[in-house]
Amino acid sequence: MKKNYLVVFITAGTTEEAGRIAHILVAERKAACVNIVPGVHSKFWWQGEIDSADEALLIVKTKASLLDELVRLVKENHSYEVPEVVALPILGGNPDYLKWIDEVTSLK
Repeated sequence: MKKNYLVVFITAGTTEEAGRIAHILVAERKAACVNIVPGVHSKFWWQGEIDSADEALLIVKTKASLLDELVRLVKENHSYEVPEVVALPILGGNPDYLKWIDEVTSLK
């Protein structure tokens, strides 16, 4: 049976917050790997106005079956009222890496 893998983008208000959320996701085995990209500048609509923020971007590799739990953990541990959590399918890649995602997120 083919596994479905995802890349999930999450923004955080600070690099420290991004690091804390990344640690939780990996420690709870909801993510195999999280990259943190500091220095992201975002523009967005919020409460009827255009706003902006300097943020950090988390790039999360996980399985589709873990997405609901991942979203729950992010919402419980994020400072934003409506945190960005956007998942994109991984259509292919290094089979060994995809197998590794499956293995490390299945351990407890």
